[in-house]
Amino acid sequence: MKTLTAVLAEDEANLREELRETLAALWPELMIVAEAEDGEDALAALDAHAPAVMFLDIQMPGMSGLDVARHASGRAHVVFVTAYDQYAIDAFEAGVLDYVLKPAERERLSRTVQRIRARLAAPPDIANVQHALARLAEKLQPAARLQWIQASIGAEIRMIPVDEVLYFVADEKYTRVQTAQQEALIRKPIKELLAELDPAQFWQIHRSTLINTNAIAGVTRDERGRQLVAIKGRPEKLEVSRSYAHLFKGM
Repeated sequence: MKTLTAVLAEDEANLREELRETLAALWPELMIVAEAEDGEDALAALDAHAPAVMFLDIQMPGMSGLDVARHASGRAHVVFVTAYDQYAIDAFEAGVLDYVLKPAERERLSRTVQRIRARLAAPPDIANVQHALARLAEKLQPAARLQWIQASIGAEIRMIPVDEVLYFVADEKYTRVQTAQQEALIRKPIKELLAELDPAQFWQIHRSTLINTNAIAGVTRDERGRQLVAIKGRPEKLEVSRSYAHLFKGM
């Protein structure tokens, strides 16, 4: 029986390790023949090893995972690995491509493994894959980043520069906007903010919380083992849920 092989391309080493370990448990007969930290290395691994499956981070330094997937079309089955669920669009739902969200949860990855196993009996459908990649590329065109927040402070409406926001926290039907000087309320939900803000500047650390990375003073653990983020110039600490703990592994 021919050995099934795969390449993992993810620029964050800890996430790559988690994906490798979870795959080993779910699909022990799959051999990881190469790992890559950027698109160029992933493409080189494709040419050198001709893997059956490629797990590709969509956003990598240099060549993107989408670019690598175009080269892999017809040569390997592609699974995209992404931190942003807005990328899970029709191309994925149509079943031509597949994806897993970071961090790769065991249950979701298990479903992906089952689908890929079923598809391995036939070569990838080049025409449908290329069509799906084109649709995905359209969706991934960078949108204009949010620069100002129009927020309510008491009876007033004020324009707050996004750079001044320390964090956003969902608060029932509102979202609380905290700056160094004031607290305000907006009606825009966290999910919409996440799509409009610069992901390099604002991290989601909880399903209800986005934090400005420039405002992070440090990370500690409480007596229950929960990660808590300290905010520069503020007394409160924000909880990090387990799904986002990987963001602070290097701290």
